[in-house]
Amino acid sequence: MATLNLPVANGGLAPFTTSTPRDFPTRANRPFNRIAYSAVHVVADPRSESDPWLEAAIDWDATINYRLGLYDLGLGVAEAMDTAQRGMGLDWSASQELIRRSLEAARHIPGARIACGAGTDHLQPSSDLRLDDVIRAYEEQIAFVEGQGGRIILMASRALAACAKSPDDYAQVYDRILGQVREPVLIHWLGEMFDPALAGYWGHGDHMQAMDVCLDVLAANAAKIDGIKISLLDKDKEIAMRRRLPDGVRMYTGDDFNYAELIAGDAVGYSDALLGIFDAIAPAAAAALGAFAAGDEDTFHDILAPTVPLSRHIFQAPTRFYKTGVVFMAWLNGHQDHFVMVGGQQSARSLSHLAELFRLADTAGLLRDPDMAANRMRTILAMHGVEG
Repeated sequence: MATLNLPVANGGLAPFTTSTPRDFPTRANRPFNRIAYSAVHVVADPRSESDPWLEAAIDWDATINYRLGLYDLGLGVAEAMDTAQRGMGLDWSASQELIRRSLEAARHIPGARIACGAGTDHLQPSSDLRLDDVIRAYEEQIAFVEGQGGRIILMASRALAACAKSPDDYAQVYDRILGQVREPVLIHWLGEMFDPALAGYWGHGDHMQAMDVCLDVLAANAAKIDGIKISLLDKDKEIAMRRRLPDGVRMYTGDDFNYAELIAGDAVGYSDALLGIFDAIAPAAAAALGAFAAGDEDTFHDILAPTVPLSRHIFQAPTRFYKTGVVFMAWLNGHQDHFVMVGGQQSARSLSHLAELFRLADTAGLLRDPDMAANRMRTILAMHGVEG
């Protein structure tokens, strides 16, 4: 096993020796008894001449190949979501190409589960917007996804958050949109910890009051809704909402802090999953879900328990920079040959953050080739002037 010097809390360095990784299967051996989507990252093209702050240059082969690996593991793909840097480097134009290519690849995979984000991110948020502007923006993106044969994840709208004057405005927009969709959609309530521009969504700064508004929308449109993904990083709020959902509407956990217990559920119910952390811990997630489907809840928790500290670290405040940790994990594990992100977001986390991520990933058994991961970590250390 490799030993390298990593930064520690006092500003110094301490030796760290990698351990033997856990032997997770590379293919699912049984259907899961929970629906599980991974919100997936995109791989940048580091050789592009485009300015990374202004234009998203994507390595399409590497991006699609990563999704094919998730299908092998039995996981679904939540495409063009915030994990793909939607609104943080990936604009609507690039998202359209991503959705088109991803749906085309999925058509050749038996049983592939994929849903795609449709929002309003091509519309500049402003308090001067009208609700009809927001509705037309949603309609444009929905028409594109449905025209490609895709299923909709209805993303929260920065534009709506900027111009809505009351909870009734949210209800009006969602009622209009949900009345038009072809198939039941997944609704995404993304909390302000993930995107500060979404503070006060559903017309209330208090999450519980906002939940009442959201539940009214779900009840009024239940036939057009498969489920709701909430990303509030608060298990009690998710459970409270889960117990109030209309019949037939699923809860998809977006809680990257408490996913294991929320997926396992309680005597009243459980959450399915649509998680950004499932990108970074995909082999462990698939192995745990396979064990759970086989009735082995102890192994489910044994596998996921050490991934939770890793996830909480990746998603620590400012939470919106979690994408950096997700892509760093992909690079450490050889899923891409560089640590470059669209929008230059590889610089969004500190060296000490990345060093702790490395340690926690090793503890979780998720560095599939520890020597390769250590060599790549040394590269990052050297770029920061640290001898590893």
